[in-house]
Amino acid sequence: MGTLKEAREIFSKDLYATELSGIVIDEIGEDYAKCSMKLTPQHKNAYGGVMGGAIYTLADFAFAVASNYEKELASVSLTSQASFLSSSKGSVLFAEANLIKDGKRNCFFEVAITDDLGKNIARVLFTGAHVPFK
Repeated sequence: MGTLKEAREIFSKDLYATELSGIVIDEIGEDYAKCSMKLTPQHKNAYGGVMGGAIYTLADFAFAVASNYEKELASVSLTSQASFLSSSKGSVLFAEANLIKDGKRNCFFEVAITDDLGKNIARVLFTGAHVPFK
């Protein structure tokens, strides 16, 4: 297993997630990733809540890290289903991506989004397709 520093270097090229959204990889493991995003006014909607797109971006990035780091084949998202459970009053969101099943052509991940107050914010299910790295 590679290091957290190596994973951060590789995925730093995902500029939308890392630079614009401020997402950080906190932990990596086999078929697992934990990422976080400090909430800023730029993550909020007109009513002061966290934008669904910001939450989804965090989930998508965690899926990308968990499903691609140190893999022979890349995984790209085929489908996803997001369930937004509650709004956050916290200042940081966390995404934990865990493999549910890995097949020959597809993989299935669940990403749990929580905040720094321990509140369940969202669950996102991803179906990924295995494709060769370019």
